[in-house]
Amino acid sequence: MTSLSLPTKIFLYPNSLSIQFQSQHKPPQRLTFPRNIKIICSATEQPQPQPQPQPQQQQPKKKKKKNETESEKGVDPVGFLTKHGISHKAFAIFLRERHKALKDLKDEIFNRHINLRDMASGFEILGMHRHFEHRVDYMEWAPGARYCALIGDFNGWSPTENAARKGFFGHDDFGYWFIILEDKLREGEKPDELYFQQYNYVDDYDKGDSGVSIDEIFKKSNDDYWEPGEDRFVKNRFEVPAKLYEQLFGPNGPQTLEELEEIPDPETRYKAWKEQHKNDPPSNLPPYDVIDQGKEYDIFNVVSSPEWVKKVFAKKPPLEYWLETRKGRKAWLKKYTPGIPHGSKYRVYFNTPSGPLERVPAWATYVQPDIDGKQGFAVHWEPPPESAYKWKNTHPKVPKSLRIYECHVGISGSEPKVSSFNDFTEKVLPHVKEAGYNAIQLFGVVEHKDYFTVGYRVTNFYAVSSRYGTPDDFKRLVDEAHGLGLLVFIDIVHSYSAADEMVGLSLFDGSNDCYFHTGKRGHHKYWGTRMFKYGDPDVLHFLLSNLNWWVVEYQIDGFQFHSLSSMMYTHNGFASFTGDLEEYCNQYVDRDALLYLILANEILHVLHPNIVTIAEDATFYPGLCEPTSQGGLGFDYYVNLSVSEMWSSFLENVPDHEWSMSKIVSTLMGNKQHADKMLMYAENHNQSISGGKSFAEILFDESREDSQGLKQSLLRGCSLHKMIKLITFTIGGRAYMNFMGNEFGHPERVEFPMASNKFSFQLAKRRWDLLEKGMHRDLFSFDKDLMKLDENERILSRGLPNIHHINDTTMVISYMRGPLLFIFNFHPTDSYEQYNVGVEEAGEYQVVLNTDETKFGGQGLIKDNQYLRRTISRRVDGLRNCLEVCLPSRTAQVYKLSRILRI
Repeated sequence: MTSLSLPTKIFLYPNSLSIQFQSQHKPPQRLTFPRNIKIICSATEQPQPQPQPQPQQQQPKKKKKKNETESEKGVDPVGFLTKHGISHKAFAIFLRERHKALKDLKDEIFNRHINLRDMASGFEILGMHRHFEHRVDYMEWAPGARYCALIGDFNGWSPTENAARKGFFGHDDFGYWFIILEDKLREGEKPDELYFQQYNYVDDYDKGDSGVSIDEIFKKSNDDYWEPGEDRFVKNRFEVPAKLYEQLFGPNGPQTLEELEEIPDPETRYKAWKEQHKNDPPSNLPPYDVIDQGKEYDIFNVVSSPEWVKKVFAKKPPLEYWLETRKGRKAWLKKYTPGIPHGSKYRVYFNTPSGPLERVPAWATYVQPDIDGKQGFAVHWEPPPESAYKWKNTHPKVPKSLRIYECHVGISGSEPKVSSFNDFTEKVLPHVKEAGYNAIQLFGVVEHKDYFTVGYRVTNFYAVSSRYGTPDDFKRLVDEAHGLGLLVFIDIVHSYSAADEMVGLSLFDGSNDCYFHTGKRGHHKYWGTRMFKYGDPDVLHFLLSNLNWWVVEYQIDGFQFHSLSSMMYTHNGFASFTGDLEEYCNQYVDRDALLYLILANEILHVLHPNIVTIAEDATFYPGLCEPTSQGGLGFDYYVNLSVSEMWSSFLENVPDHEWSMSKIVSTLMGNKQHADKMLMYAENHNQSISGGKSFAEILFDESREDSQGLKQSLLRGCSLHKMIKLITFTIGGRAYMNFMGNEFGHPERVEFPMASNKFSFQLAKRRWDLLEKGMHRDLFSFDKDLMKLDENERILSRGLPNIHHINDTTMVISYMRGPLLFIFNFHPTDSYEQYNVGVEEAGEYQVVLNTDETKFGGQGLIKDNQYLRRTISRRVDGLRNCLEVCLPSRTAQVYKLSRILRI
C-alpha cells in the first residue's frame, strides 16, 4: 500500500491479484520468472554469457548517453521569458532553481509512490472504504498521535473497541494508521468456509450466489488448469519429501539425529539416482536434473527443458474461478451485519503527547459540522448499491469560449432559508440553460462549519456541504447540469484552511505542524486561517488527491483556485506591487506553494485532459497561464480582478462625464501578451458580499420622489448596466463570468446570516420574481441576446480585438473583432447624428445588437432605416474606409459586415 511506504506495493483488494515491486523511477515491476532454458537457484557464482561476435562490416552501435537534456526534451525553465522577450537575470535564476527543486520534489515523491497518479489517488485507500472480504478499512494520517481508534454510534463511542493493531499494518513510519472494522456475524450463522471469502455487495451486487459450492468450483478449476499428473504433488504435498526420505534412509529410516548415519555426498547420491531411473517410462511431469557443484554453501541448480518452460508460461491463471467464488449481496446480508452501517456517526480518537483528542477524519466524505451547537461528526456514507446514485450523462465537450454562471447553492432560492442541491437542480439549472451560459461555477460547495464564511473557510476538503444535501444530491446536480450541456466548475480553496480543530485540520493530531506551518507562518496575516505546509510530501498527497477526488467522484469539469496570492507569498499578498519582476522572486515568495500549483496543473491535465483550471491571483504572477514545461504554472485561464474594481470605482466615485475611455480600455485589455487567457467579469459575488453593493444597487436609485427624476435615474442605470456588460464581455479573453442574478440587475446585495444582522436571511436569497416584468425582465432579455451573439458569432473564441478608436473627449470607443464592429458612446448627455468610425473592409454593415432597443428597456432612438449603413471611402482612424453612424448618449451598437463591396 502506497501510503504505508513498503518496499513492495501490495494490493490487498481482490480486483488486483498481484504483487508489485516498487522502483524509484520506474513503473511497478511485476513478479515474473525468466523464460530461459536454465532455471538456476544457486549461491555459487554463475558463468557470464559470452557476447555474440559482430560481423566485421557492421560496427556496433554506441549506446546513447541519456543526459538531462534528452530526458527533458522540450523543457525550458525560462521558456516563456524568451518567448516574450523578457530579460531579468534574478527572475530567470529563480525559475531555473525552481525547476531544479521541482525535479528534486518529484524524486522524493517517487521514493514513496509509483507515479504522480498514485500520488494523487490517496482517496482510494485513505478514509473509509468497503473491502470485498466483509469488512471496512479505515486509514488516516496523524504522525503526532501515539494511539488511534474509531469511535461512533456503531461501537458505543468506545475508544478501545476499534483501534489500530500492531503487526496488522496498524501504524507505519510515516504516521499512517490502519484500522479494520470487521462485519459482524449474525446469530446462528457459521463463519465462511474460505478465510478469504469475498462478496459482490458493491460492484456487481446483483451477481453471485450461483448455488455451486466452493469444493465444486475448486475441482472444476483444477480439472481445467492441470493436465493429468501435474496436480499430483499439489494434492499430496508431503509425497515428494516422504519419497526422498524413503530413498535416502529406507522404509525404516532413523527417527532422531543420533540414529542418523553418515549421508553420502551429493554427487554419489545423484549418480545412484540416475542409474536407478535410467529405464523409467516418459512422464507428463517436468524433466529436470539436480546438480551440485561441490561448494559447501551451494544448494542446487535446476536444469529444465525449454519445451516444458514454454508450456508452463503459456498457462493463464484461472482467475474466472476465483471470481466465481464471490458470493452476492443477499448472501452477505443474510450472514453479516455491517461493522459500521450506512449513516453511522463517527470520529477518530487519538492519544497524543498533549492528551486524548477527538477529530472529524480528514478524509471524511460526508460531515455534519457543529449542528445546533453540538460537536461535529463524520457520517459513514455507504448507501445500498441499488439506491446509490447512478450517472446518466457524460461530460460535455469543453467549448472554445466559456460563458460561466457563478452560483451559490445556499442563496439560490427565493425564500429566506438555506436552499438545497435539489432546489438548485430543479429551479436554477433550467434558468442558466435558458440564459445561454455554457458552464456553472459553484462556490461554497466544499464543507465549511460557518455559513457566513461563504464557504471560503473550508473545514472538510473531501466532503460536500451537508447543509445543502447529501453526496448523491450533489451528484444529481452535476449530472443534470451535464445533461443540459453545462460544464461544472467549483471554487477550490487550497490557499488556506479554517482554523477549527474539532471539524477542521488545525492541530489535527495534537501537533501544530501536521498539515500547517508552525509559528506566524502557519497563520494568515489578517484572516486567522491556517496556511498549508506545501513542502511536506504528505500534505501534497492530501491536496493533490483532493483535486483528483472531485473529478473522479463528482465528475467536476474544472476548478477556480481561490486567492492564490494568499499562498504564493509569506505576506499573503498584502503588499504593494509595482510590477517589477523582483517582487515575484524575492524572499517573500513561497516556492513550495508554486511547486504545488505546478504539480496540480500537471497532474490534472495528464489524468483529465479536458479539465479547466482558472487562477485567481490579484498580483498577476508572471507565467500563470504558461505551460509548466516553459517555466509557467500551467493554468488555462486567469481572472482579471482589476476590471470589477474599476467599474465599482467609476460608479461610486467618478461623475459620469469624467470617465476615462483610455483607462477603461487599458484595464479591460490587461496584459496583451496573455489577454486570450483572461477571464473577465463586470461584477462577481465579491462586490456585494464583501460589505459592498451590487452594481444594480448603485445604479438603480429608487429613493427619488419625483417621477421624472426616478425615470431618468432608472434609464441611466439600465443603459450603463447594459453597456458595461457588453464591453466587458466582448473586448477581453476567451472566458466571461456573471454572478447569479446580475444578468437581470439584482437590486440587493448579498449578506449571509450572522450575529450582526441577527442571523437574518433577508439578503441571503435571490429575487427571481423580478424576471416576470419591468426593467429586470428587459435586462435579462439583453443578457440572453448577448450570450446568443457569442454562440452564433463566436466572439470570445476569436482573436483579440483591433481597438482603433478611443476618444476621451467624445467618450466614444470603437473596435473590430472578427466581422463585428463595436461602438460605444459613454457620454452622459451628448448624442451624435453622424459619427465617423474607421473600418478596413468596404461594404454594408448591419446592426445586430443595439442596447437602446425598447425590448431591452431603451428609448428606441435609432430607427429601423438606420440599422443598415454603407461605408464611405474615406480614411479614418488609420483605416481605409469609414462608417457614419448615429450614436445616442449612453448607447452601444454592434454592427456586422453583411455584404462586401468590391471597388
